[in-house]
Amino acid sequence: MTDHKNGVIALNDTWIDGHGQAILLLAHGAGAPADSPYMETLTRAIAGHHVQVVRFEFGYMWRRRLDGRKRPPGPVLRLRDEFLAKLDDLNGKTEPERPIFVGGKSMGGRIASLLATEPSLAARVAGAISFGYPFHPPGKPDRWRTEHFEHLRCPLCIVQGTRDPFGKPAEVARQTFARHRVDIKWLAGGDHDLRPPKRQPESQSELIAQAAQQATDFMARCACFC
Repeated sequence: MTDHKNGVIALNDTWIDGHGQAILLLAHGAGAPADSPYMETLTRAIAGHHVQVVRFEFGYMWRRRLDGRKRPPGPVLRLRDEFLAKLDDLNGKTEPERPIFVGGKSMGGRIASLLATEPSLAARVAGAISFGYPFHPPGKPDRWRTEHFEHLRCPLCIVQGTRDPFGKPAEVARQTFARHRVDIKWLAGGDHDLRPPKRQPESQSELIAQAAQQATDFMARCACFC
């Protein structure tokens, strides 16, 4: 089934938005689907910078869409393999001169960062982007998920709210990892979904727009697609 609506092409578990030389293969987080309000807002903002955004759903989330039953995401390695399969499919349909980036929200960004360590992908993936990286589970700052950063084969950009319980500035500053390959952009006041406190003048949509700007600036630095 293919649905055309507001310039979006939806084909089964994949949504394609925007037009541009660069492509961002974008995965959702653990609990919300690829067309959640956050993902819709983020996608539109990125596509507005002349980047083609290709969203997809992991198998557990697509099955939830079909039968309404909630499921856990499953093992990280399975998610990595599913992401890799989507990337392989996209590679096979894309001109080699077009830069491809992998990214995602939270869990999806973590899986994208794992792909960025794969030696076989170094020549085809221009960079990885995580929106709200889950540095550690909330309330458990002793369980860091950054060991693989030492093995990154391409640059990684992390766009993080300063109030994100999965990793706040002071906590991250105390950690040692391959910072020469990791570019962290902090958005003042944002939580894990980039919702600001009520007293802050910016709205969630405005913070998401800032995140999109940071992401597309990163892509421009990694590969000239203007």
